[in-house]
Amino acid sequence: MAKSDNLLKLPSRVHYLKRVENLISNLSSHYKISIEAKEKISLAVLEAVNNAMQHGNKHDHRKNVTIRFQVSETCISCVIKDEGEGFDFLCIPDPTLPENIEKINGRGVFLMNHLADSVHYSAEGRHVKMVFKL
Repeated sequence: MAKSDNLLKLPSRVHYLKRVENLISNLSSHYKISIEAKEKISLAVLEAVNNAMQHGNKHDHRKNVTIRFQVSETCISCVIKDEGEGFDFLCIPDPTLPENIEKINGRGVFLMNHLADSVHYSAEGRHVKMVFKL
């Protein structure tokens, strides 16, 4: 399988999440990615894109979120970039602690970290790269 690169650039509006979901489905079908891997990738990437739109770009539709997938024989990686201020990715509250259990928000990064094989932030939290082994 040759390495493939797929790019999607979207305004920060949640109804565009469906385009991300469709791209993941198309990539999964094309590269014969297992249903289990597709579901992990989909949930983690949708969380990251939603976070970029909501927290990064503050739902400012003039700001974009860029999603780049790279597929190889052994893994699929996804880089999500927003145009926001960034955030301190080292100080994220643990949603499993008793004081956070009933909070409505705060589970996206936790899910991303548990679903991806690796998660790396850069550009002061404006970029996140997730890698999923196939």
